[in-house]
Amino acid sequence: MTAFRYRAVDAQGEPNAGVIEADTGRAARALLRERGLFPVEVASVSGRTAHALTRGRMRDAELTLITRQLATLLGSGLTVEQALAALIEQAQRDSVRQILAGVRSEILAGFSLRAALDRYPRAFPSLYRASVGAGEKSGELASVLEQLAAHLEHSGALRRKTLQALLYPAIVAGVALLIVIGLMTWVVPQVTNVFVQGKQALPLLTRAMIGISAFLRGWGWLVLAGIGLGGLTLVTALRDPAIRRRWDGWLLRWPVLGPHLRTLDAMRFASTLSILTGSGVPLLTALEAGAQVMMRLPLRDALREATGRVREGQGLARALGATRAFPPLLVHMIANGEATGRLEALLEKAARLQQQELEDRTATLTSLLEPMLLLAMGGLVLLIVLAVMQPIIEINTLLR
Repeated sequence: MTAFRYRAVDAQGEPNAGVIEADTGRAARALLRERGLFPVEVASVSGRTAHALTRGRMRDAELTLITRQLATLLGSGLTVEQALAALIEQAQRDSVRQILAGVRSEILAGFSLRAALDRYPRAFPSLYRASVGAGEKSGELASVLEQLAAHLEHSGALRRKTLQALLYPAIVAGVALLIVIGLMTWVVPQVTNVFVQGKQALPLLTRAMIGISAFLRGWGWLVLAGIGLGGLTLVTALRDPAIRRRWDGWLLRWPVLGPHLRTLDAMRFASTLSILTGSGVPLLTALEAGAQVMMRLPLRDALREATGRVREGQGLARALGATRAFPPLLVHMIANGEATGRLEALLEKAARLQQQELEDRTATLTSLLEPMLLLAMGGLVLLIVLAVMQPIIEINTLLR
């Protein structure tokens, strides 16, 4: 059977769209008529069609839920084809149903689940597809999917915690910026205009504030345009691997940000390697997949250098330690795992430790960032108040 994407209307003229399975397009139209629908368009769901309609992506929460459900269904004894059919009915978004229907169509055509997922490389990450392939080969697909679901849940939880921790400082910074802009472009000109008309000799701070206010009112749009153009130029330039490599190296050298980014990539690498080695993927293949999940190019280059050393026969811990790019804790845990034959378990433990370190560091940074933002906002407002009050104080002094 083949999956068909359809658009139809019911007897009341209400539009209806979705995915239906049938042997042929004619059979799909007949099934729709049996359901009381009048087909407008019926098209086969191919890998290319689904990619074009869904833009090749699936939400992280959706992928996590589908993985957990698929593991449960396979563990209960259903075949992959039956499990996918149930997931297609369960999916809430039409784009997700189309991806799953396309995967099921590939499986019905005789392809493996790994080969079917390869048709959707942006919807299913390389780590996901490699683990599924290893699970199929080992006959432990359900347990591998359980590990993948747990990994996706932990990654999503860390992402949500980080965003929640940064949300309040971002709101404070945004409100503070709007308040300062409002004071500089509306309040300061209204108040200081009295002093300017009086031709009074103004203090230096007041003159500076009047100049900044005039510049913002006259050229503020140009500043915003320059910031936007600079951001767009940076994003475009970072598409060049050489520029991106230098940028990442510069970020990694920062005192606080550098260790945070290094630990984040180390956690991704340890999690990936733990899942893949535990699924039976060869170490060299797992290392290549681990390089793909790392965001910073210098660290990715270091891992590829270590992979070359492992290919020549060197131990993984020694190869990673020689690059001096990875946290010592991770290197020592890997060395212990190689010595005891428990590499998968210690990699998983190292990933958890790295995640806990990231959460603690994020909490510490945000707890420091909030008072720093408040102090900065208070300082700017104080300068504006002083700039306005100084001429008034001088006038009062002269009158006495």
